[in-house]
Amino acid sequence: MKQFQNFKAWKEILDFPLKGRQAKPRDKGLSMIIDKGMGITETRELLELAADYIDFIKLGFGTSAFYSPKLLREKTELVRSCGVDIFPGGTFLEVAVLQGKLERFLGIAGELGFNCIEVSDGTIDMPVQDRARAIKLACRAGFKVLSEVGKKDPRDSKSSSIIKDQIARDLDCGAFKVIVEGRESGQGVVIYDAQGEIKEKAITDLVEAVEDVNVLLWEAPLKKQQQELIMRFGPNVNLGNIQPGEVLALEALRVGLRGDTLRMCIELPSSLAKKERGVLYPGQEIATVEGI
Repeated sequence: MKQFQNFKAWKEILDFPLKGRQAKPRDKGLSMIIDKGMGITETRELLELAADYIDFIKLGFGTSAFYSPKLLREKTELVRSCGVDIFPGGTFLEVAVLQGKLERFLGIAGELGFNCIEVSDGTIDMPVQDRARAIKLACRAGFKVLSEVGKKDPRDSKSSSIIKDQIARDLDCGAFKVIVEGRESGQGVVIYDAQGEIKEKAITDLVEAVEDVNVLLWEAPLKKQQQELIMRFGPNVNLGNIQPGEVLALEALRVGLRGDTLRMCIELPSSLAKKERGVLYPGQEIATVEGI
């Protein structure tokens, strides 16, 4: 897998302190952006600047309902032409399920140029068989499917065992990745407490539920969450619900170009720093810094 070797504008001058960041195309180290209403010009400017660092753009919630068909097709075509996948928010699909219009929803999504679909039940109750059917239908229609686990309302939270089973079923049905709900706020849902701090038992239970942590995409809208997940799982952890204006800041975190992750590189034991690969947490791979 291709890796970023150095800075684009500083080529052959400096190396990334945190090694191993994978370049596109990739199936881990994914960054998913939440778009709450960017126009064509703003979208084009974002992609010109940062398409290399964006894997998915989600048109959040049901915002795609307010575009004209012409404008929405223009936007999906622009995004996909830059090597970025695009999908409508999972809440929009939930409305289609509630109204018994899932198959028609998928057909229109394809006509409008979306190439991904998010299948979630963050707000509604969706029986296991209906969720499996939705994932399979979307896969058969040619979409890359991202499923999502976790409820948006903390009062509706599910047990770890139920979420574990849901992850396994979703992957068996064809989901490409499973998103771990974090909402736009990053507070009071699944792995986050009311202050947005990671709950140790919750994240440990999820990691232990999968053979490969890279099948999970963690919604992590807050910088402290992004930092913690990078420190746990390395620069190629999958992260989502990133604000468009934070794309390059996140990439800087991933490669050790912000103080917190640079400090992590510097503080690695010298015995690990001499290796091409080191271990920061048990079972987790992390790149190291040359010359430290």
